[in-house]
Amino acid sequence: MRGAPAILFMMLLFSCWRSFGMLDPGDYLALQSIRKYLSDVPGSTFFARWDFTGDPCTFPGVLCSRDRVVALALGDPRAGSPGLAGRLSPALGRLSALAELSLVPGRVAGPIPTSLSLCRSLRFLALSRNFLSGSVPPSLASLRGLRTLDLSFNILSGQIPPAIAAIPALSNLVLCRNRLSGRIPPFPLSSPLLRLDLKWNSLSGVVPALPPSLRYLSLASNRLSGPVDRVLPRLARLNYLDLSMNQLSGPIPGQIFFFPISSLQLQRNDFSGPVRPVGSMPAGATVDLSYNRLSGTVPAALAAAERLYLNNNGFSGNVPAPFVDRVVAGAIRVLYLQHNYLTGFRISPAATIPARTSLCLQYNCMVPPVDTPCPVKAGRRKTRPASQCGWRKG
Repeated sequence: MRGAPAILFMMLLFSCWRSFGMLDPGDYLALQSIRKYLSDVPGSTFFARWDFTGDPCTFPGVLCSRDRVVALALGDPRAGSPGLAGRLSPALGRLSALAELSLVPGRVAGPIPTSLSLCRSLRFLALSRNFLSGSVPPSLASLRGLRTLDLSFNILSGQIPPAIAAIPALSNLVLCRNRLSGRIPPFPLSSPLLRLDLKWNSLSGVVPALPPSLRYLSLASNRLSGPVDRVLPRLARLNYLDLSMNQLSGPIPGQIFFFPISSLQLQRNDFSGPVRPVGSMPAGATVDLSYNRLSGTVPAALAAAERLYLNNNGFSGNVPAPFVDRVVAGAIRVLYLQHNYLTGFRISPAATIPARTSLCLQYNCMVPPVDTPCPVKAGRRKTRPASQCGWRKG
């Protein structure tokens, strides 16, 4: 007798659905469960209109097609909204027609339900900026149509499931700002991946083979090591590359300066040897090669950059004339050359440096020909001790 009321309720719900074309009963019950697991953070009124005496397809964040939920945006997306609290219900997996699921920044905690793998139509999954924990469910790899997976800014841990990298439709994988560890899984060269953002984790090992389709690659602030001169030259479509704050070593492949890159961030690694750009670099880029062990002369091709950071390396010799010309013309906004072994920057003492240009030349093997303000971290000494410069001559 205990189950009789539940059976009667289901029969009534099914009857209403058949008679009035209402929401699928399974989706209706799933939404009820999702609501029970979540609540508004004080200041949010997202769930105020989730009144189950009405049509759930009119609820904020719910989009239906015919009698099925096809998109679910949990939380008020407007800027400044405090978001939601609670946990994600396993009943999300019952929304079998769901194509898009998103969660606004808030205080939702706990694991990502493995039942999401039952949403076979899911193309877009974004659950960023909450307090989700546990591992990235390997079962998400069964979502063969998934194009975007964004689990960034949570406290997820463990390894990135290798099968995730093999999702055939995946074009955006964003897992940054978590506590993920282990190696980056290799991606099939045929992958349509456009954006890979894994920065600020604890990933280790070498940078694996990556698909040439990539436009955006950020692996900054991990524990990656080894050379990249065999991996990067294949990524000729990149327009953003950030490998900063790792332990990467070896030469910087010259081909990357020819890519259509607007931002190249390789600072604070262990790259060494001369920099030899291949081809002409696009104008107006930001290039940061600071805090490495690079040596040789400063390449004239880098003068095309709008912001260039070469400080704290082992560059020597005269700075090429194109840099001087572009600084005086105001075409270079930032040129940091401090803490190298440079011996000349041939600019007229009467030249005027535009107010919007930041130029730092101190702590080299020369007296700076112009007096310009430098960052505090550059220190107070204008010139290197002569004892550190004699062996660099020639």
